[in-house]
Amino acid sequence: MTVTITDVVLRDGLQDENAVVSTDRKIAVADALVAAGVKHIEAASFVSPTRVPQMADADDVIARLPRTDPSVTYSALALNPRGVHRAAATGIDEIQVVTSASAGHSTANTGRNPDEALTGLAEALQKYPDRSFLGGVSTAFVCPFEGIIAPAVLVRVARAMAAMGVRRLGLADTLGTATTEQVLASVGAVRDALPDIELSLHLHNAHGQALGTVIAAHRHLGITHFDSAIGGYGGCPFAPGAHGNLATEELVAHLHAHDIDTGIDQQALGLAVGTVKLALAQARPLSAV
Repeated sequence: MTVTITDVVLRDGLQDENAVVSTDRKIAVADALVAAGVKHIEAASFVSPTRVPQMADADDVIARLPRTDPSVTYSALALNPRGVHRAAATGIDEIQVVTSASAGHSTANTGRNPDEALTGLAEALQKYPDRSFLGGVSTAFVCPFEGIIAPAVLVRVARAMAAMGVRRLGLADTLGTATTEQVLASVGAVRDALPDIELSLHLHNAHGQALGTVIAAHRHLGITHFDSAIGGYGGCPFAPGAHGNLATEELVAHLHAHDIDTGIDQQALGLAVGTVKLALAQARPLSAV
């Protein structure tokens, strides 16, 4: 049994730190992840450098990503049509377009309600029929402004994302507070509504429940793709109370302990964690940017 992991530290991990990591250090992190056998890496996001200065060098990062292993796939995130156009102009392998299940988080994150955000993204994707797009739904289970998200609300947003032609749809516990039972119920509802769409999970980890949720989602729903970030870094600048990501090294160790293969070398992954810590230690404080 095999599970695929996308490491998101270069995007979700660094965007929530109170510092700006240099492009050179970001590439060193990418090199370390590739050396550890990580095959899917979320490398950057194409968002406003004013709102998220940690991602201001997205174009340079994409241009310099290590291409020594042709089996490694890099993705970048876009929240709006401008981000899609910027990403499509680069050599990124996959573009992940993201919207929120809740109106409160969507407005805080993108300045638009979910319907407006979905309409804009759908129109942008039509311009790039030859590009590979992934979909993502933030606050899929819990919103910091609206509380619990009903499965029917999530299904409606997921249907709209699927209609755009995304190849895989990731559902995010942005706060990290959703219970395993809630995640299973909501993901099950989406799977029943969209049986032909591959689903993945992006779990933050507030109460240490994320590892149990991974195993339960894998066993009961057949989910085989998960996001995580080495070091457990990350969060969301526009979701008050968001906790860090599930740590890749913890996820890999937990899966291997359950005889689930990831193809990732745990010892080399430990070196990658050290590379991230060094990068942050040498980063510029956000106040100095």
